[in-house]
Amino acid sequence: MPKKIKNNDIPIGKITIVEDFLPPPEILFPKDEKKKITLEIDVQTISFFREKAKWAGTKYQKMMREVLKGYAKKYA
Repeated sequence: MPKKIKNNDIPIGKITIVEDFLPPPEILFPKDEKKKITLEIDVQTISFFREKAKWAGTKYQKMMREVLKGYAKKYA
């Protein structure tokens, strides 16, 4: 029995070219407008976010902003 030759470079069936339909990254993922504020937060809360952010590989301030944003969206 002859061995089957497999060539993944050969298209199978009718090919339809699809134009790029995704917007550029700056539109797909717009940057939120931010405003600097001064805010006093207790030491335990900052420690909590620093620990979780380190584990998640992100910045603790970004994580805190996301939590606040989620809270605001839920109760807006």
